[in-house]
Amino acid sequence: MKNLFNICVIAACLFTVSCKKDLVELNTNPNNAKETHPQLLLTKIEWTAFQEFGGTGPLYANKMLVQSDGENLEQYYKWNRSNFDAFNNLRNVVKMDEEATKLKLTSYNALAKFFRAYYFYNLTLTFGDIPYSQALKAENISPIYTPAYDTQKEVFKGILAELSDANNLLKNDNSEILGDIIFGKSTQKWRKAINALRLKVLLTLSKRTGETDLNIINQFASIYASEPLFAKDESAKLVFLNQINNRYPEFNSSGFGSGMYMDMTFVERLKDREDPRLFLFCTQTRLGKEAGKAISDFSSYEGGDPAAPYAETNVKAVAGRVSKVNERYHKDPVNEPRILIGYAEQELILAEAAVKNWITADAKQLYENGVKANFKFYENSVALLASSASLAPYVNENAAEIYLTKPLNNFSLALSTEQKIELITTQKYFQTYFQGGWTAFFSNLRTGYPTYRRPAGVNIPFRWIYPQSEYNNNKDEVNKAITRQFGVNNDLINQPTWWIK
Repeated sequence: MKNLFNICVIAACLFTVSCKKDLVELNTNPNNAKETHPQLLLTKIEWTAFQEFGGTGPLYANKMLVQSDGENLEQYYKWNRSNFDAFNNLRNVVKMDEEATKLKLTSYNALAKFFRAYYFYNLTLTFGDIPYSQALKAENISPIYTPAYDTQKEVFKGILAELSDANNLLKNDNSEILGDIIFGKSTQKWRKAINALRLKVLLTLSKRTGETDLNIINQFASIYASEPLFAKDESAKLVFLNQINNRYPEFNSSGFGSGMYMDMTFVERLKDREDPRLFLFCTQTRLGKEAGKAISDFSSYEGGDPAAPYAETNVKAVAGRVSKVNERYHKDPVNEPRILIGYAEQELILAEAAVKNWITADAKQLYENGVKANFKFYENSVALLASSASLAPYVNENAAEIYLTKPLNNFSLALSTEQKIELITTQKYFQTYFQGGWTAFFSNLRTGYPTYRRPAGVNIPFRWIYPQSEYNNNKDEVNKAITRQFGVNNDLINQPTWWIK
């Protein structure tokens, strides 16, 4: 009887455990997964980062476009606030990093660091001090809803550390990066992109080489000497497809209507250098076309004056004497890829470093590499477009070689350091037409090249005012940051931040 009792007790226990296990399984919602593969987030993160940084706003500030039917704030340097929208994108990056950690997929941790660095780099250049070390922690066990602002120097230190960590994480990781639409799963190519961005960030800090704890020049030289960098024709680029939600961002944009024209300073710079990229960037004027002038006739291209009242450009446009943006930018669903960082920019970064004696290298060769690579990019891009394929021969290898012999483009004729820096920076500038976002603007703040035409008495701003949402939701911390940088209640666009002083 005792044995029978024990058997019954054991059976009852097993039944109870079994039922409990079944109940647990039944109460698990399969649509509310506790972990997911980070590849599901990576594709969206890449698409957003690569296509969002373009747009026309920077082109007005960089003296590439003018508006004829109203006053454009970027054209006249009258902007005020910017926003913290990048933090919305960074939330996805944080989630990808968390899922990668759960599954021990270090390649995704590395890419999370890359995109964090990229977004924080642009945020700090836009504003100055920003939330960094305490940012994006509202969902932590001990949540932070009002993050403190880190100094810009600390943000840059963090950016460089994250990029270094990202490179190191990928050194011994040869796993495929699923969901990668930029390099097709290649960790080695991502290392090159990471290191190219490291060089860009370090050169951005060229006015701060005296900061011994940053070790800017030695860091730069070490990356150049011992880390993988882009080879010819390699770039971190997003290729567009003629599919819904995969098309070129400016496709069918209404912004290219009757009021948008080319800036005369940009057009004249290209004309002065007999730069054939002009034919790919914009259209002939109506008068030039009606006169039967060839596409390659530089006299058939003109722009509007960015320093004059917008109505003057309208009068000139009505007379048929102003060029429009090339139609491919808003009529072709694929158009050209968008480059976040690539070989052409990398070579020009290295050329400037060589001129500054940060590295031992042939600055002329690096400069010519960068120019030729950009010509090749446009040759390859327009050759694939039915509407623009006939333009490809204007920017082929032979055209690039001829271009580099012309006096204003010939590196051998630049004798002083400043002349060489101006030559290199001007070529960087040309590469940012519908590419690179605000890169050319920040480069101008750092180098002074090329000069930006503007109305008399108007100064080029250094930054944007902090978002109103920060005053509403994080008032104490934003006010501390403003006082620390500029003085009490001095959140103004004409205040230089640490990196540019």
